[in-house]
Amino acid sequence: MSEKFEVGAVVAGKVTGIQPYGAFVALDESTQGLVHISEITHGYVKDINEHLKVGDEVQVKILSVDEAAGKIGLSIRATEEAPERPAAPAKKAPAKKRQAAVKTTATTDSAEGFNTLKDKLQEWIEQSERQDLIKK
Repeated sequence: MSEKFEVGAVVAGKVTGIQPYGAFVALDESTQGLVHISEITHGYVKDINEHLKVGDEVQVKILSVDEAAGKIGLSIRATEEAPERPAAPAKKAPAKKRQAAVKTTATTDSAEGFNTLKDKLQEWIEQSERQDLIKK
């Protein structure tokens, strides 16, 4: 099997079956491989049937050959150029928010560190019992 098909080669094939997890593609009369759903096309694929049907002629790239198991991993996506994605503009917080964040982290008492819920619970109970903190 490996003498016929090498990893990285791009070959023509014909879709012979479609399952929810991928499409089976015949590479010749006796050899077929699987195009996993994630390798159908660039982007998210919810339903393979929206992209392929049995009998379609496709170009596939051989991703893996497992001779012991008799399996060949294929990709249609690897034969297509990735669509250009517009560069997302970098989001910056307004200057006031950035300054507030810096002040907040600068004034935090680092000696206090991480408190467990058990420790904080006792502190909260004591605070709830203080009469001077109760709003009237």
